[in-house]
Amino acid sequence: MTRRRQQVGRAGEAAARSYLQNRGYRLVENNFRCLYGEIDIIAFHGSTLVFVEVRTRTGSSFGTPAESITVEKLNRLKKTALFFMQSRYGVEVSCRFDLIAVQMEQQSMAVRNIRHYRGIVG
Repeated sequence: MTRRRQQVGRAGEAAARSYLQNRGYRLVENNFRCLYGEIDIIAFHGSTLVFVEVRTRTGSSFGTPAESITVEKLNRLKKTALFFMQSRYGVEVSCRFDLIAVQMEQQSMAVRNIRHYRGIVG
């Protein structure tokens, strides 16, 4: 991954964290990693544990941020979330999977648009 892509990704995740906090989410962990994969943001919204995938784009030549999530990524997200719940809580808790799509200006890296998709996994 190029340095620029890493910068864009970090900026998008920071924007997503701020967005969630401003809406009453209580952040639990950022960039949780295990052998199954990574979850960008884990937070509580009320009593619901929310696993958040953040997708960030600076242009539209490769599609929208929301279009970039694959079935394989969703499957890794579910396995990683189950591992997190079992290792932290010992049981499954009420949870939801969300996607936050961030569009940023290419040069300034200012946030152009944030879109929050709730319940992306059935």
